[in-house]
Amino acid sequence: MGRNLLAVSELEKDEIREMIRRAGELKELKKQGESPKSLKGMSVGLLFEKQSTRTRLSFEAGLFDLGAQAIYMNPEDTQLGRGETIADTAKILSSYLDGIIIRTYGQEKASELAENSTVPVINALTDLEHPTQIISDLFSISEQGINPEKFKLAFLGDGNNIANSFVAASAIMGFDLSVAVPPGHEPNPMIMDEASELGNSEIEVTYDPASAVRDAEVIYTDVWVSMGEEGKGTEVFSPFQVNEKLLSFCRKKTLIMHCLPAHRGEEITAGVMDGPSCIAFTQAENKLHAGKAILEFCLLD
Repeated sequence: MGRNLLAVSELEKDEIREMIRRAGELKELKKQGESPKSLKGMSVGLLFEKQSTRTRLSFEAGLFDLGAQAIYMNPEDTQLGRGETIADTAKILSSYLDGIIIRTYGQEKASELAENSTVPVINALTDLEHPTQIISDLFSISEQGINPEKFKLAFLGDGNNIANSFVAASAIMGFDLSVAVPPGHEPNPMIMDEASELGNSEIEVTYDPASAVRDAEVIYTDVWVSMGEEGKGTEVFSPFQVNEKLLSFCRKKTLIMHCLPAHRGEEITAGVMDGPSCIAFTQAENKLHAGKAILEFCLLD
């Protein structure tokens, strides 16, 4: 029957390890011109309220590679746009499809969809979490020769869905995490509390970006204004820009990551973005391979 993936916290360490391993295997097979048709005959719906480039295309291409059909649905083109409830939509969609990938605003919409669906639901981004991105990023980190269970990641900017999912992943996998944000932009307190209870890693929230990056092997940033928050001022984030001056505080050779799209000159300078340490475009490519591993994990028994 498969399983849902709504939040990183639903996963066990061994499950994340296996998805990372499988993503690497699928990437190598793709290079060789091979794609296992493990999802042959399946139909999967992509219900996307938010705009998407990498997430949408990587899942659509991944489903094709695995032998499945992808059906894209914009809520404005469905009865959701005319007031049909999430619960009713879930019952109908799950009678047609083998899985549903949702990209929406509130986490409660993804949860309600899953509660009323008889097929697996995958969270491809909400305002609270972005679990598929973080699994893909951990694959990218491991591909660079870094043990995803034993390193330090510094996240700079806004304590958004990426930061929240990294907090949960840190607690599960055991890597250390420093989240550097302006006051009032901290990660979700409930997710922080859950991570603290697990106690498997060192997680700090700081207002000092130089301190956060000092011992980090990976520096990660994201846009300062998430979808749906356009118009929010960005001045408060300027000290958290990933730039050449900030990198001078690092004691180690550091990977730079960005989940894209990047606003060059805001959260990251063009020089750092185009520099040899930045793997943002490798991250983007790896969403295809990690996405296929996630699809197999969720849709197959």
